[in-house]
Amino acid sequence: MLAAFSDYFDLNRLIGMMPNSSEHGKEIDQMLNFCHWFMLILFVGWTSYFLYTLFRFHQSRHPKADYHGVRNHVSTHIEVSVVIIEAVILLGFALPLWGKRMDFPQDEKDHALKIRAIGYQFGWRLHYAGPDGKFGRQNTRFIKPGLNDLGIDPDDPDGKDDAVVTGDMHLVLARATVVRVSSLDVIHGFALHQMRIQQDAMPGTEAPQWFRPIQKGSWQIICAQLCGEGHSGMAATYSVEDKKDFDAWYTDQRELTQNKLKNFSEELKKKAEAEKAELEKHHGAHGAEHAEKKEH
Repeated sequence: MLAAFSDYFDLNRLIGMMPNSSEHGKEIDQMLNFCHWFMLILFVGWTSYFLYTLFRFHQSRHPKADYHGVRNHVSTHIEVSVVIIEAVILLGFALPLWGKRMDFPQDEKDHALKIRAIGYQFGWRLHYAGPDGKFGRQNTRFIKPGLNDLGIDPDDPDGKDDAVVTGDMHLVLARATVVRVSSLDVIHGFALHQMRIQQDAMPGTEAPQWFRPIQKGSWQIICAQLCGEGHSGMAATYSVEDKKDFDAWYTDQRELTQNKLKNFSEELKKKAEAEKAELEKHHGAHGAEHAEKKEH
């Protein structure tokens, strides 16, 4: 009944909500449409009642105040009805829908496109797990801006097919997607309005969100939290495309990422060799000095 009501009386469209492009979005839209109609009815009802009281109890009609007040229980009954309807919306619709969104089928999870979305002031970095579905190991000691922004271990086999992209997320049409949302500094908000997905990005935590795109297109990733002076410029894009186009794009991004990791690994080796040579030189000089003292 709720679905039929939403299809024929779509208040979401009238107030300018963006069209849905995800599999689960229709249920979200039905819920929102019901809530919008309920709030509209409340607005009209309470406004009408307010205007009625202004007319009914105007000073010109009642020059002397009535200190006994309202003697019937109509307003009480209306308020109780509103509370009951709100409880039905919360317990009967919102919580079950939330529970359904938290129950991610294991078979879908195993074959899903896995991405980590990391917010920072002021942008988004997207870390793709690659075809193996495993993210490369990370450590803060490997972080180097420009070469290894997320501190991926260049020697970890799980990271050999990973890709890191800044500000441009690509998704595959009709493929389940899991995005793990986190932050490097302050609280950000990861919002994909067309996918009916929104999650706060909290420093030190990862919150998974899953969905399935059902329509191709390109849109904006919106930061839904005021995160600092540059918040207005924290814009990124995301696109839904066919698997063939995604694979071509991902091959390029993986190559760029792996080249950077290779250069970073070579820098680490050169640094380690230089430190080793310096240490041997120091030990050699120290040994010669010790031998000279011994001779004396």
